Amino acid sequence: MIRSDVFSCFVFYAVLLVLKMYILAIITGQVRLRKKAFANPEDALRHGGVQFHREDPDVERCRRAHLNDLENILPFLFLGAVYSLTGPSLAVARLHFVVFSAARVLHSVAYLFALQAPTRSLAYIVGQMPCFSMALQVLMAVAAHA
Repeated sequence: MIRSDVFSCFVFYAVLLVLKMYILAIITGQVRLRKKAFANPEDALRHGGVQFHREDPDVERCRRAHLNDLENILPFLFLGAVYSLTGPSLAVARLHFVVFSAARVLHSVAYLFALQAPTRSLAYIVGQMPCFSMALQVLMAVAAHA
């Protein structure tokens, strides 16, 4: 199957993060149903009437958490995959992947439960550190070929 320990480690954390994004999508949908707040009029009509074609602060919070994941996890998937090809040590690579993954989980929890500031901001900053590190290392690895 996958012969690189670093890439296998990356794939493990990448799949966990994709599953987390799916979970946030499901949570958003469930909150929409519970709050009867639908983004599309046809959905509102199906669930009680056009009056339910509206925004709800709880739905919007879930939706923003999900969008934030898309904005941050998708770049990580690219950076992590390319970084894995540069031959980093497994321990260092795993540290990058674990820190990013833990920070994203904390960020989502902080977003969904409106934890006291600056919890969410700190989780975001901590999550950006391994991405920035991987980006720099990738650039250094390929700079001579540019």
